[in-house]
Amino acid sequence: MPERDLQYLAELAAQLRVDSVRAAAAAGSGHPTSSMSAADLMAVLFACHLRYDFADPGNPANDHLIFSKGHASPLLYSLYKAAGAIDDEELLTFRKRGSRLEGHPTPRLPWVDVATGSLGQGLPVGVGVALAARMERLPYRVWVLCGDSELAEGSIWEAAEHAGDEGLANLTVIVDVNRLGQRGPTRHGWDTGAYARRFGAFGWHTIEIDGHDPGQIDFALSDASNTRRRPTVILAKTRKGEGVLEVENREGAHGKALKDPDTAVEQLGGVRDLRVEVHVPDEAPAPFRFEDGPLELPAYKVGEAVATRTAYGEALAALGAARGDVVALDGEVGDSTKTELFAEAFPERFFQMYIAEQQLVAAAVGLQVRGWRPYAATFAAFLTRAYDFIRMAGVSGASIRLVGSHAGVAIGEDGPSQMGLEDLAMMRPVHGSTVLYPCDANQAAALVAEMADLEGVSYLRTTRGATPVIYEPGERFPVGGSRVLRRSAEDRATIVAAGVTVHEALAAADELAEADVPVGVIDLYSIKPVDAAALAEAATTTGNLITVEDHRPEGGLGDAVLEAVSELGPRVVQLGVTGLPASATPEEQLADARIDRRAIVAAVKRLL
Repeated sequence: MPERDLQYLAELAAQLRVDSVRAAAAAGSGHPTSSMSAADLMAVLFACHLRYDFADPGNPANDHLIFSKGHASPLLYSLYKAAGAIDDEELLTFRKRGSRLEGHPTPRLPWVDVATGSLGQGLPVGVGVALAARMERLPYRVWVLCGDSELAEGSIWEAAEHAGDEGLANLTVIVDVNRLGQRGPTRHGWDTGAYARRFGAFGWHTIEIDGHDPGQIDFALSDASNTRRRPTVILAKTRKGEGVLEVENREGAHGKALKDPDTAVEQLGGVRDLRVEVHVPDEAPAPFRFEDGPLELPAYKVGEAVATRTAYGEALAALGAARGDVVALDGEVGDSTKTELFAEAFPERFFQMYIAEQQLVAAAVGLQVRGWRPYAATFAAFLTRAYDFIRMAGVSGASIRLVGSHAGVAIGEDGPSQMGLEDLAMMRPVHGSTVLYPCDANQAAALVAEMADLEGVSYLRTTRGATPVIYEPGERFPVGGSRVLRRSAEDRATIVAAGVTVHEALAAADELAEADVPVGVIDLYSIKPVDAAALAEAATTTGNLITVEDHRPEGGLGDAVLEAVSELGPRVVQLGVTGLPASATPEEQLADARIDRRAIVAAVKRLL
């Protein structure tokens, strides 16, 4: 590289450090030292290797840059300033109320794909974006900036193994090995070889460099771009707080604005106004998409017994035939979740993520970045492992569809380790989420189709065992709705249920009717958003509500009902799974948990 280019890159990196210091000083908080260590790395990437049209962030040929170390946001925003995407005035609004430049990056900025800041997530999401490029048959690259501290996260190694196994040559991870974490040294310090051996074991091309040498950085990025059939990790030895004596390679400076920013700026050579001309990508063909067709959902006869998980698999395969943008992922339980039906029909759009639930959800997030409509399935209980990824998907405004099968005590003999009893409570607080719980196969199939166009994180809860079909094929079940299955002017109470407990509620209502105790029954298949109007009507007409769910009482269907009607003052009895289940048949489980028809009848009688 010519000397003049090396000088320019050094000056650009110095400007990025200065602007990181200035932005944090204006905010009175932030992570300038974590930004300063990676400034040379990003200066060379932006000036020489990134292909991105800032005037057209939707250009399908654009590269993708994910700041996994999202706390280095001052560096990212300083890069945007250097590229002309924002001005200096906006840069200095960092972390202020109403600013787009939040403490950690979010898609409020059009150049940010996903929210980051919860460490260990950028690389797993990057895997999903890189997988999308393969389907789309486009040459864009995915660049991920990681910190060395986050390499302690298990999700990083789920991603590393998956990327290596897939041979994702379009994925490059740049690790800022600055030796210092929040409270002190990292586990391996500056031993880049320790990290190289780990990535190498997963089939990665590894490069170890001085992260403050623009020539080495340029060579490494070029080498990564020219590597075939495997991903690349660049392990760059850097110094935290580089260039400022007060903080360079010193403990105790993490996450703080510099005490003397003016002196720091002076040491860095003063304020600059360099511009970097980021290369616009070459014109590329439109992203490849699979063909659409007519939607023919499966139809089940009223009275037959079909598991809602089976309906999910068959409906997903039907949806795949109708929509070329639908893709499916599974956590190595496709024969149980029934995602295998989609995999058999559309192998190019199916992603086997194995038993790595964090990578499962992260890949779905990455795929939706590129406009795909992912459905990701595993057992409801195992989605808890990926909850931070689900939470961050909500922060990102990501549109993903999660399906949790084998929920509740109704799975039977497998016992409590396999019973998803907390999933409704887990999913309801996620920002912008939708939570659905069908009771029969036709309802499940209809909701699978409804989910395709939902924005945000949506969740479908399915059941292991077969349940009676009570709805006719072709009926619609809009999100936010419910179905009133029993109602009369003489009702003395209303039972509100979803999923397996709908059938128990109907049986209980029939038994109570024989005893001259008429009650209503509501199938609350949409747990969020909830049908507040139907619940309010029941609360005001009968004054007595009994909620019953195959889930813990905390945070599930019962609490959703209470939130909707609490100001109306009805009496509400919540039936849920309070004890610790053990192995037993599904029928015994429902009885032991006191959520079966007999328990419902007893609860109604106690209430009245």
